[in-house]
Amino acid sequence: MAVDPAKDVDGFHPMNVGFLSTQRPGLVPCTPGGIMEILRRSNIPVAGQEAVVVGRSDIVGKPMAMLLLNGNATVTVCHSKTRDLPAVCRRADILVAAIGRAGMITTDFVRPGATVIDVGMNKITDYGEFHRFFKGNEKREQAFAKNGSTLIGDVDPAVFEIAGAYTPVPGGVGPLTIAMLMANTVRAAKLRRGAAISVA
Repeated sequence: MAVDPAKDVDGFHPMNVGFLSTQRPGLVPCTPGGIMEILRRSNIPVAGQEAVVVGRSDIVGKPMAMLLLNGNATVTVCHSKTRDLPAVCRRADILVAAIGRAGMITTDFVRPGATVIDVGMNKITDYGEFHRFFKGNEKREQAFAKNGSTLIGDVDPAVFEIAGAYTPVPGGVGPLTIAMLMANTVRAAKLRRGAAISVA
C-alpha cells in the first residue's frame, strides 16, 4: 500500500489488482504475466480451454485465474481444502501448480496431453525424498551429492512423461518472472507518460 500504484511493477497494489479484474490497462503480477507469455509464445490456446489453478495466493493463484478468465478460459481455482483434488485437476487442459508442496502434483492429477505449468520452487535435502523423485537421474544425483540439496517444483517429474507441454524447475517460469518485472518497468514508464497500452 505504501508504493505508488503507477510504480508498482510487482502488480500487487489493490489498484492494479482492480485494473486486472476489470480488464483495464495496469501492471500485472510478474509470475502470472510470464505464464501467459509462455502460453502465447508456445501457441497454446487459452480461449475455450479448461484451466485449473492449484493455489489461491494473491501473488500467483488469484491473478493467474483472472488472466486466464480474461483470456476466455473456463477456470477452476483449487487449494488444500478442495475435495478430490486429483479429479478436479484431471479435467484441465491447462494445469497451473502453485501450491508450494514438493512434487504434490503426480500423474494421478494430470490428463495425458495437458499443458502443465509448474510454479513451485521447493528445496529437497532428504536423500529418501530425492530418491523418490529422481531415482536413476545420474546428473541430478551427482549435483545432489555435491550440494546436499536440489530444487523441485510442485509437480512430480514423472508427470512430464504424460504432459503435452510443461515448464521445468528450475529454468521454467522463474526466468520469465524476472523478464516480466523488466517488462512491467517499461510498461509503467509508458503508462506514466500517457502512452496507449493494451490490456494484459
